[in-house]
Amino acid sequence: MIKIYHNPRCSKSRQALAFLEEAKVDFEIIKHLDSPLTSSDLKKLINKIGIKPLELIRKNEAIWKENFKGKTLTDDQIVEAMVLYPKLIERAIVEKGEKAVIARPIETIKTIL
Repeated sequence: MIKIYHNPRCSKSRQALAFLEEAKVDFEIIKHLDSPLTSSDLKKLINKIGIKPLELIRKNEAIWKENFKGKTLTDDQIVEAMVLYPKLIERAIVEKGEKAVIARPIETIKTIL
């Protein structure tokens, strides 16, 4: 089953959702701001994407700039920041089985369909 970690207020996330709808594939929507991911969930997603936790951070968010920018943080501390502030998580993320992608650009989704 395909999952999309979605924020309805984000235009890129809405575009990813529309892409999946147009592809006519079954998927589950996870609104990660309403139901925040656990540290374990985030670590699994990060591994499936094949990136470092810092690469999943939205670095232009005020929360990041005010609280974390310029600090030396461990991977675990970065994951915990995303658990506390899910708005920091880059979006949208699309997951299928053992693979996941950040849907930027949207066409990246094709690599896991």
